[in-house]
Amino acid sequence: MNKILGLDYGDRRIGIAVSDIFGWTAQGLDVIDRKREGNELKRIEEIIQANEIGEIVLGLPKNMNGTIGPRGEICMAFAQTLQETFNLPVHLWDERLTTVSAERTLIEADMSRKKRKQVVDKLAATLILQNYLDSKMKR
Repeated sequence: MNKILGLDYGDRRIGIAVSDIFGWTAQGLDVIDRKREGNELKRIEEIIQANEIGEIVLGLPKNMNGTIGPRGEICMAFAQTLQETFNLPVHLWDERLTTVSAERTLIEADMSRKKRKQVVDKLAATLILQNYLDSKMKR
């Protein structure tokens, strides 16, 4: 059995989460800073190798009415790149409100704005992956 990689793909950062071996729980792992273009694929490859990843879940930002906007199209293109680069199944997962939920959780935990900025993407990736894992359990 392989683990599942969860990604929250943003303009500046990519939040990373990884499942346990059984696919029950998601744990936040890292945040990739996208300042240097192309560097993110190298880092994702390292994470895939180190964690024995067998599939990827990528958050798909949809509009509140369920349509796909420009941001969603960028994520769909990135999903295609991931699939072609790593030859792993890539699942797009509706991520509406996950960043808002992550932000709210961190505020409720009384975390400072500076610290929230550092972990919100990782928490969003964890929520995306956990929601995906929970949906698989219900089947």
